[in-house]
Amino acid sequence: MRQLFAATNHGNRRRAVLVSSRRVLVWRNKILPYSETFIRDQAEAMTRWTPVVAGLHSVAPGITPQTESWVVTPSGRRPAVVAATVLSRSRRLSKGLLATDAGVVHAHFGYDASVIAPFADRAGIPLIVTFHGYDVTEMPTSSGAAAVLYRRRLPSLFARARVLIAVSDFVADRLRGLGAPERKVVVRHIGIPVRGADPGLVARSGILFVGRLVEKKGVADLLEAVALLPGHLRSTPVRVVGDGPLRTQLEAQSRALGLEVTFAGVLSSEQVRDEMSRAVLFCGPSKTSSRGDAEGYGLVFLEAALGGLPSVAYRHGGVVSAVEDGITGLLAEENDVQGLSQALRQLLLDRSLAERLGKAGRARVVRDLDVTKRTADLEDLYDEVAGSKTGSC
Repeated sequence: MRQLFAATNHGNRRRAVLVSSRRVLVWRNKILPYSETFIRDQAEAMTRWTPVVAGLHSVAPGITPQTESWVVTPSGRRPAVVAATVLSRSRRLSKGLLATDAGVVHAHFGYDASVIAPFADRAGIPLIVTFHGYDVTEMPTSSGAAAVLYRRRLPSLFARARVLIAVSDFVADRLRGLGAPERKVVVRHIGIPVRGADPGLVARSGILFVGRLVEKKGVADLLEAVALLPGHLRSTPVRVVGDGPLRTQLEAQSRALGLEVTFAGVLSSEQVRDEMSRAVLFCGPSKTSSRGDAEGYGLVFLEAALGGLPSVAYRHGGVVSAVEDGITGLLAEENDVQGLSQALRQLLLDRSLAERLGKAGRARVVRDLDVTKRTADLEDLYDEVAGSKTGSC
Protein backbone atom coordinates (compact mmCIF):
# COMPACT_ATOMS: atom_id res chain seq x y z
CA MET A 1 0.00 0.00 0.00
CA ARG A 2 1.43 3.36 -0.99
CA GLN A 3 1.94 5.76 1.94
CA LEU A 4 1.51 9.52 1.98
CA PHE A 5 3.54 12.06 3.94
CA ALA A 6 1.39 14.90 5.29
CA ALA A 7 3.14 18.01 6.58
CA THR A 8 1.56 20.07 9.32
CA ASN A 9 2.38 23.15 11.38
CA HIS A 10 2.36 22.69 15.15
CA GLY A 11 3.53 25.78 16.99
CA ASN A 12 6.85 26.73 15.44
CA ARG A 13 7.66 23.16 14.45
CA ARG A 14 6.96 21.51 11.13
CA ARG A 15 6.84 17.73 11.01
CA ALA A 16 5.97 14.95 8.58
CA VAL A 17 3.43 12.32 9.57
CA LEU A 18 3.22 8.94 7.88
CA VAL A 19 -0.42 8.18 7.09
CA SER A 20 -2.18 5.43 5.19
CA SER A 21 -3.85 6.29 1.91
CA ARG A 22 -6.63 3.75 2.37
CA ARG A 23 -7.94 4.00 5.96
CA VAL A 24 -10.56 6.54 6.98
CA LEU A 25 -11.41 7.47 10.56
CA VAL A 26 -15.22 7.91 10.66
CA TRP A 27 -15.78 10.16 13.68
CA ARG A 28 -18.95 10.58 15.76
CA ASN A 29 -18.70 11.72 19.38
CA LYS A 30 -21.21 9.04 20.40
CA ILE A 31 -21.05 5.57 18.83
CA LEU A 32 -23.77 5.09 17.67
CA PRO A 33 -27.34 6.17 18.50
CA TYR A 34 -29.93 3.72 17.14
CA SER A 35 -31.34 6.47 14.90
CA GLU A 36 -28.03 6.79 13.01
CA THR A 37 -27.98 3.65 10.92
CA PHE A 38 -26.90 5.86 8.01
CA ILE A 39 -23.39 6.21 9.48
CA ARG A 40 -23.10 2.44 9.90
CA ASP A 41 -24.51 1.76 6.42
CA GLN A 42 -22.15 4.22 4.76
CA ALA A 43 -19.12 2.75 6.54
CA GLU A 44 -20.12 -0.81 5.65
CA ALA A 45 -20.62 0.16 2.00
CA MET A 46 -16.99 1.22 1.56
CA THR A 47 -15.01 -1.03 -0.77
CA ARG A 48 -11.76 0.84 -1.49
CA TRP A 49 -11.21 2.51 1.86
CA THR A 50 -11.14 0.71 5.22
CA PRO A 51 -13.30 2.51 7.81
CA VAL A 52 -12.49 2.80 11.51
CA VAL A 53 -15.58 4.09 13.34
CA ALA A 54 -14.33 6.15 16.28
CA GLY A 55 -15.73 8.42 18.98
CA LEU A 56 -15.56 9.62 22.56
CA HIS A 57 -17.67 6.79 23.94
CA SER A 58 -20.29 4.24 22.97
CA VAL A 59 -23.98 4.58 23.79
CA ALA A 60 -26.50 1.99 24.90
CA PRO A 61 -28.91 1.09 23.57
CA GLY A 62 -27.27 1.83 20.27
CA ILE A 63 -25.77 0.44 17.08
CA THR A 64 -22.68 -1.73 17.21
CA PRO A 65 -20.56 -1.07 14.11
CA GLN A 66 -19.65 -4.21 12.19
CA THR A 67 -16.48 -2.50 10.98
CA GLU A 68 -13.38 -1.80 13.05
CA SER A 69 -14.15 0.69 15.84
CA TRP A 70 -12.37 2.56 18.61
CA VAL A 71 -13.46 4.83 21.48
CA VAL A 72 -11.54 7.26 23.65
CA THR A 73 -13.25 6.06 26.86
CA PRO A 74 -13.75 2.29 26.42
CA SER A 75 -14.84 1.61 29.99
CA GLY A 76 -17.56 4.21 30.06
CA ARG A 77 -18.01 7.93 29.92
CA ARG A 78 -15.34 9.53 32.09
CA PRO A 79 -16.20 13.23 32.40
CA ALA A 80 -12.58 14.36 32.83
CA VAL A 81 -11.42 12.45 29.74
CA VAL A 82 -14.35 13.66 27.63
CA ALA A 83 -13.83 17.24 28.78
CA ALA A 84 -10.13 17.03 27.88
CA THR A 85 -11.06 15.79 24.43
CA VAL A 86 -13.64 18.53 23.86
CA LEU A 87 -10.99 21.06 24.91
CA SER A 88 -8.48 19.51 22.48
CA ARG A 89 -6.12 18.26 25.20
CA SER A 90 -6.60 14.49 25.13
CA ARG A 91 -3.32 12.61 24.76
CA ARG A 92 -5.24 9.35 24.39
CA LEU A 93 -7.10 10.67 21.36
CA SER A 94 -3.93 12.12 19.83
CA LYS A 95 -2.12 8.80 20.14
CA GLY A 96 -5.16 6.79 19.06
CA LEU A 97 -5.67 8.90 15.96
CA LEU A 98 -2.08 8.34 14.83
CA ALA A 99 -2.34 4.63 15.69
CA THR A 100 -5.29 4.18 13.32
CA ASP A 101 -2.97 5.14 10.44
CA ALA A 102 -5.82 7.04 8.79
CA GLY A 103 -5.38 8.90 5.53
CA VAL A 104 -8.60 10.90 6.00
CA VAL A 105 -10.80 11.85 8.96
CA HIS A 106 -14.50 11.99 8.08
CA ALA A 107 -16.59 13.53 10.86
CA HIS A 108 -20.38 13.41 11.01
CA PHE A 109 -22.19 16.48 12.41
CA GLY A 110 -20.61 19.88 12.80
CA TYR A 111 -20.15 19.88 16.57
CA ASP A 112 -18.47 16.47 16.49
CA ALA A 113 -16.20 17.74 13.73
CA SER A 114 -15.23 20.75 15.86
CA VAL A 115 -14.04 18.31 18.53
CA ILE A 116 -11.87 16.14 16.27
CA ALA A 117 -10.64 18.94 13.97
CA PRO A 118 -7.70 20.16 16.13
CA PHE A 119 -6.45 16.60 16.55
CA ALA A 120 -6.66 15.88 12.82
CA ASP A 121 -4.90 19.18 12.13
CA ARG A 122 -2.02 18.39 14.48
CA ALA A 123 -1.72 14.89 13.01
CA GLY A 124 -1.60 16.29 9.49
CA ILE A 125 -4.64 14.27 8.39
CA PRO A 126 -7.13 15.97 6.04
CA LEU A 127 -10.64 16.45 7.44
CA ILE A 128 -14.00 16.02 5.70
CA VAL A 129 -17.22 16.95 7.51
CA THR A 130 -20.80 15.90 6.78
CA PHE A 131 -23.49 18.27 8.07
CA HIS A 132 -26.91 16.71 8.61
CA GLY A 133 -29.37 19.38 9.78
CA TYR A 134 -29.51 20.42 13.42
CA ASP A 135 -25.83 21.39 13.21
CA VAL A 136 -26.72 24.18 10.76
CA THR A 137 -30.19 25.05 12.09
CA GLU A 138 -30.74 24.68 15.84
CA MET A 139 -27.25 24.42 17.30
CA PRO A 140 -25.72 27.59 15.81
CA THR A 141 -28.49 29.64 17.49
CA SER A 142 -28.85 27.79 20.82
CA SER A 143 -27.73 29.18 24.17
CA GLY A 144 -26.16 26.13 25.83
CA ALA A 145 -22.46 25.87 26.62
CA ALA A 146 -21.85 23.35 23.81
CA ALA A 147 -23.62 25.62 21.30
CA VAL A 148 -21.58 28.65 22.37
CA LEU A 149 -18.37 26.64 21.98
CA TYR A 150 -19.55 25.37 18.60
CA ARG A 151 -20.23 28.89 17.31
CA ARG A 152 -16.77 30.00 18.39
CA ARG A 153 -15.19 27.06 16.61
CA LEU A 154 -17.12 27.24 13.34
CA PRO A 155 -14.75 29.66 11.55
CA SER A 156 -11.78 27.48 12.50
CA LEU A 157 -13.66 24.34 11.44
CA PHE A 158 -14.49 25.84 8.05
CA ALA A 159 -10.83 26.81 7.63
CA ARG A 160 -9.43 23.42 8.68
CA ALA A 161 -11.80 21.14 6.76
CA ARG A 162 -10.93 20.29 3.16
CA VAL A 163 -14.54 19.51 2.20
CA LEU A 164 -17.87 20.41 3.83
CA ILE A 165 -20.52 17.89 2.74
CA ALA A 166 -24.16 18.94 2.92
CA VAL A 167 -26.78 16.17 2.76
CA SER A 168 -29.15 18.44 0.81
CA ASP A 169 -29.34 21.79 -0.96
CA PHE A 170 -31.13 23.15 2.11
CA VAL A 171 -28.20 22.24 4.37
CA ALA A 172 -25.74 23.65 1.83
CA ASP A 173 -27.57 27.00 1.84
CA ARG A 174 -27.48 27.07 5.64
CA LEU A 175 -23.75 26.29 5.63
CA ARG A 176 -23.03 29.17 3.31
CA GLY A 177 -25.15 31.43 5.51
CA LEU A 178 -22.94 30.49 8.46
CA GLY A 179 -19.85 31.59 6.56
CA ALA A 180 -18.68 28.35 4.96
CA PRO A 181 -16.51 29.00 1.86
CA GLU A 182 -18.47 28.30 -1.30
CA ARG A 183 -15.58 26.35 -2.84
CA LYS A 184 -15.59 23.82 0.02
CA VAL A 185 -19.34 23.08 0.12
CA VAL A 186 -20.60 20.07 -1.85
CA VAL A 187 -23.98 18.31 -1.77
CA ARG A 188 -23.86 14.53 -1.39
CA HIS A 189 -26.83 12.33 -0.53
CA ILE A 190 -25.87 9.37 1.65
CA GLY A 191 -28.35 6.88 0.19
CA ILE A 192 -29.70 3.71 1.76
CA PRO A 193 -29.04 -0.02 1.38
CA VAL A 194 -31.05 -1.34 -1.57
CA ARG A 195 -32.04 -4.86 -0.66
CA GLY A 196 -35.10 -7.03 -0.82
CA ALA A 197 -37.42 -7.71 -3.69
CA ASP A 198 -39.94 -5.26 -5.05
CA PRO A 199 -43.00 -5.69 -2.76
CA GLY A 200 -45.25 -5.38 -5.81
CA LEU A 201 -49.00 -5.60 -5.37
CA VAL A 202 -49.77 -6.60 -1.80
CA ALA A 203 -52.68 -6.03 0.53
CA ARG A 204 -51.94 -2.75 2.25
CA SER A 205 -53.71 -0.77 4.94
CA GLY A 206 -53.12 2.20 7.17
CA ILE A 207 -50.71 5.08 7.60
CA LEU A 208 -47.15 4.62 8.84
CA PHE A 209 -44.77 6.95 10.67
CA VAL A 210 -41.19 6.02 11.58
CA GLY A 211 -38.92 8.33 13.54
CA ARG A 212 -38.05 9.91 16.86
CA LEU A 213 -40.97 11.26 18.84
CA VAL A 214 -39.75 14.83 19.08
CA GLU A 215 -41.30 18.13 18.06
CA LYS A 216 -39.44 18.41 14.75
CA LYS A 217 -40.93 15.17 13.42
CA GLY A 218 -44.46 16.60 13.49
CA VAL A 219 -46.34 13.55 14.79
CA ALA A 220 -48.85 15.79 16.57
CA ASP A 221 -49.71 17.32 13.18
CA LEU A 222 -50.10 13.85 11.69
CA LEU A 223 -52.65 12.93 14.38
CA GLU A 224 -54.56 16.18 13.84
CA ALA A 225 -54.57 15.57 10.08
CA VAL A 226 -56.01 12.08 10.53
CA ALA A 227 -58.69 13.47 12.84
CA LEU A 228 -59.72 15.84 10.02
CA LEU A 229 -60.31 13.00 7.57
CA PRO A 230 -63.96 12.61 6.53
CA GLY A 231 -66.26 9.69 7.36
CA HIS A 232 -64.80 6.21 7.52
CA LEU A 233 -61.30 7.47 6.65
CA ARG A 234 -61.05 8.90 10.17
CA SER A 235 -60.80 5.34 11.47
CA THR A 236 -57.77 4.57 9.26
CA PRO A 237 -55.24 2.74 11.44
CA VAL A 238 -51.99 4.60 12.13
CA ARG A 239 -48.76 2.87 13.14
CA VAL A 240 -46.19 5.03 14.95
CA VAL A 241 -42.75 3.39 15.06
CA GLY A 242 -40.12 4.99 17.26
CA ASP A 243 -39.73 6.47 20.71
CA GLY A 244 -38.86 9.77 22.31
CA PRO A 245 -39.77 12.34 24.96
CA LEU A 246 -43.17 13.15 23.41
CA ARG A 247 -44.51 9.60 23.41
CA THR A 248 -46.78 9.97 26.47
CA GLN A 249 -48.14 13.28 25.18
CA LEU A 250 -48.82 11.85 21.72
CA GLU A 251 -50.53 8.77 23.14
CA ALA A 252 -52.82 11.04 25.15
CA GLN A 253 -53.55 13.15 22.06
CA SER A 254 -54.50 10.08 20.01
CA ARG A 255 -56.89 8.91 22.74
CA ALA A 256 -58.46 12.36 23.07
CA LEU A 257 -59.04 12.46 19.31
CA GLY A 258 -60.51 8.95 19.29
CA LEU A 259 -58.07 7.66 16.68
CA GLU A 260 -56.91 4.11 15.97
CA VAL A 261 -53.20 4.59 16.68
CA THR A 262 -50.65 1.95 17.66
CA PHE A 263 -47.37 3.10 19.22
CA ALA A 264 -45.00 0.27 18.36
CA GLY A 265 -41.84 1.67 19.94
CA VAL A 266 -38.37 1.09 18.52
CA LEU A 267 -38.19 -1.74 15.98
CA SER A 268 -35.32 -3.42 14.18
CA SER A 269 -34.48 -2.53 10.58
CA GLU A 270 -36.07 -5.78 9.43
CA GLN A 271 -39.25 -5.05 11.36
CA VAL A 272 -39.42 -1.52 9.93
CA ARG A 273 -39.12 -2.91 6.40
CA ASP A 274 -41.98 -5.27 7.19
CA GLU A 275 -44.09 -2.34 8.41
CA MET A 276 -43.35 -0.48 5.20
CA SER A 277 -44.43 -3.44 3.10
CA ARG A 278 -47.92 -3.38 4.66
CA ALA A 279 -48.91 0.30 4.87
CA VAL A 280 -50.71 2.32 2.21
CA LEU A 281 -48.55 5.39 2.68
CA PHE A 282 -45.84 6.93 4.82
CA CYS A 283 -46.46 10.25 6.56
CA GLY A 284 -43.55 12.21 8.04
CA PRO A 285 -44.63 15.85 8.53
CA SER A 286 -41.27 17.18 9.73
CA LYS A 287 -41.27 20.90 10.51
CA THR A 288 -39.14 23.58 12.13
CA SER A 289 -39.15 23.11 15.90
CA SER A 290 -39.56 25.90 18.43
CA ARG A 291 -35.76 25.75 18.92
CA GLY A 292 -35.11 26.18 15.21
CA ASP A 293 -34.21 22.56 14.41
CA ALA A 294 -35.13 21.54 10.87
CA GLU A 295 -34.93 18.35 8.81
CA GLY A 296 -31.72 18.21 6.83
CA TYR A 297 -32.89 15.51 4.44
CA GLY A 298 -34.85 12.52 5.75
CA LEU A 299 -33.47 9.12 4.75
CA VAL A 300 -36.62 7.51 6.13
CA PHE A 301 -38.49 8.82 3.08
CA LEU A 302 -36.10 6.83 0.89
CA GLU A 303 -36.63 3.73 3.01
CA ALA A 304 -40.39 4.15 2.61
CA ALA A 305 -40.00 4.58 -1.14
CA LEU A 306 -37.91 1.41 -1.35
CA GLY A 307 -40.83 -0.38 0.29
CA GLY A 308 -43.15 0.93 -2.42
CA LEU A 309 -44.72 3.60 -0.21
CA PRO A 310 -45.62 7.10 -1.37
CA SER A 311 -44.86 9.80 1.21
CA VAL A 312 -46.98 12.63 2.54
CA ALA A 313 -45.03 15.44 4.18
CA TYR A 314 -44.56 19.17 4.50
CA ARG A 315 -42.58 21.24 2.02
CA HIS A 316 -39.87 21.76 4.60
CA GLY A 317 -36.08 21.88 4.85
CA GLY A 318 -34.30 19.07 3.05
CA VAL A 319 -37.48 17.00 2.72
CA VAL A 320 -38.02 18.57 -0.70
CA SER A 321 -34.88 16.74 -1.86
CA ALA A 322 -36.07 13.41 -0.45
CA VAL A 323 -39.68 13.57 -1.68
CA GLU A 324 -40.49 14.76 -5.20
CA ASP A 325 -43.91 16.40 -5.00
CA GLY A 326 -46.39 14.73 -7.35
CA ILE A 327 -43.80 12.15 -8.41
CA THR A 328 -42.86 10.10 -5.33
CA GLY A 329 -45.27 11.68 -2.84
CA LEU A 330 -47.39 14.70 -1.97
CA LEU A 331 -46.21 17.79 -0.09
CA ALA A 332 -48.31 20.30 1.82
CA GLU A 333 -47.11 23.69 2.97
CA GLU A 334 -45.35 23.59 6.34
CA ASN A 335 -47.77 23.72 9.30
CA ASP A 336 -50.80 23.41 6.98
CA VAL A 337 -52.53 20.56 8.81
CA GLN A 338 -55.61 20.87 6.60
CA GLY A 339 -53.43 20.52 3.49
CA LEU A 340 -51.68 17.54 5.07
CA SER A 341 -55.05 15.93 5.72
CA GLN A 342 -56.15 16.52 2.12
CA ALA A 343 -53.01 14.80 0.84
CA LEU A 344 -53.68 11.82 3.10
CA ARG A 345 -57.27 11.70 1.90
CA GLN A 346 -56.20 11.79 -1.76
CA LEU A 347 -53.88 8.80 -1.46
CA LEU A 348 -56.18 6.78 0.80
CA LEU A 349 -59.02 7.14 -1.71
CA ASP A 350 -56.94 6.83 -4.89
CA ARG A 351 -54.96 3.63 -4.44
CA SER A 352 -53.84 3.64 -8.06
CA LEU A 353 -52.18 7.02 -7.50
CA ALA A 354 -50.60 5.78 -4.28
CA GLU A 355 -49.25 2.75 -6.12
CA ARG A 356 -47.92 4.87 -9.00
CA LEU A 357 -46.09 7.27 -6.66
CA GLY A 358 -44.74 4.35 -4.65
CA LYS A 359 -43.34 2.65 -7.74
CA ALA A 360 -41.74 5.87 -8.92
CA GLY A 361 -40.15 6.36 -5.51
CA ARG A 362 -38.70 2.86 -5.45
CA ALA A 363 -37.33 3.24 -8.98
CA ARG A 364 -35.63 6.51 -8.00
CA VAL A 365 -33.99 4.98 -4.94
CA VAL A 366 -32.74 1.92 -6.83
CA ARG A 367 -31.44 4.08 -9.69
CA ASP A 368 -29.94 7.05 -7.85
CA LEU A 369 -29.83 6.56 -4.08
CA ASP A 370 -28.30 3.15 -3.44
CA VAL A 371 -25.79 3.65 -0.60
CA THR A 372 -23.20 1.57 -2.47
CA LYS A 373 -23.29 3.97 -5.42
CA ARG A 374 -23.30 7.06 -3.24
CA THR A 375 -20.45 5.70 -1.11
CA ALA A 376 -18.36 5.00 -4.21
CA ASP A 377 -18.65 8.73 -4.97
CA LEU A 378 -17.61 9.48 -1.39
CA GLU A 379 -14.54 7.28 -1.73
CA ASP A 380 -13.60 9.21 -4.88
CA LEU A 381 -13.72 12.31 -2.68
CA TYR A 382 -11.43 10.63 -0.15
CA ASP A 383 -9.00 9.83 -2.98
CA GLU A 384 -9.05 13.42 -4.12
CA VAL A 385 -8.56 14.88 -0.64
CA ALA A 386 -5.82 12.43 0.35
CA GLY A 387 -4.00 13.04 -2.91
CA SER A 388 -4.28 9.44 -4.10
CA LYS A 389 -6.19 7.85 -6.94
CA THR A 390 -7.91 4.55 -7.34
CA GLY A 391 -5.49 1.72 -7.93
CA SER A 392 -2.39 3.49 -6.65
CA CYS A 393 -0.37 1.42 -4.20
